Amino acid sequence: MFKKTFPALIIACLLNACVTSPTGRSQFIAMPDTQIDQMGLQAFDDLKKQKPVSRNKQYSQFAHCVANAITQAVGGKWEVVVFEDKSPNAFALPGNKIGVHTGMLSLVDNQGQLAAVIGHEVGHVLARHSNERASQEMAVSQGMGIIQALGTPQSALGQTAYGLLGIGAQYGILMPYSRVQESEADIIGEDLMAKAGFDPRQSISLWQKMEQATQGQQPVEFMSTHPSHASRIQDLEQHMPQALTLFQHAQSSGKQPHCQK
Repeated sequence: MFKKTFPALIIACLLNACVTSPTGRSQFIAMPDTQIDQMGLQAFDDLKKQKPVSRNKQYSQFAHCVANAITQAVGGKWEVVVFEDKSPNAFALPGNKIGVHTGMLSLVDNQGQLAAVIGHEVGHVLARHSNERASQEMAVSQGMGIIQALGTPQSALGQTAYGLLGIGAQYGILMPYSRVQESEADIIGEDLMAKAGFDPRQSISLWQKMEQATQGQQPVEFMSTHPSHASRIQDLEQHMPQALTLFQHAQSSGKQPHCQK
């Protein structure tokens, strides 16, 4: 089937379906962003119905403080929800939705580490990774039904739809972003946290902490589909000079978040 659809991918690119990501990478984007946003909105509404929302005011204030600082650097109106879930996880969905598990909030040590997590997830949204994945799925399998499948996440097609949005793990399935997309989200996230006034060096501390957390018997769900710790830290360190320049500019501009855990 791929041999049959590959020429269609080339034709689609020639018809302006190939775009450039925030880091300059060429992407195949064939679906309207409005449809992908609608998928994200519906998925987030479903999650709020199925997962308990945390009543911990301290966690909520901490998550909102960090997320608001990140999203102010991005623009637009974002909804942030803290879910009562012990797994160290977080996600952002098309349609400007952010979910953070209480397990992640208990794991991080400070605002900078949480900013690295949220910046990474928002980076996926800004780079339109869900649309990229859905466009590839549509081109290969003609899977237009995935848009209507969100209402039945237990079905195979519904699991595919949720997986394309990057939250498949919430339903016991894994459709990981590609390593290219993950690395791209890391770099975008590092810049976002720096622009918001968070020390980007905390991103290194975060992934070192994540590496320690995975040494036990239970793997950290947030890290289960991501690149190796060593390669991720190396990439972040290589980009650090640019991020530190953004951080210094943000600090001099008065962006100095004080989000207390």
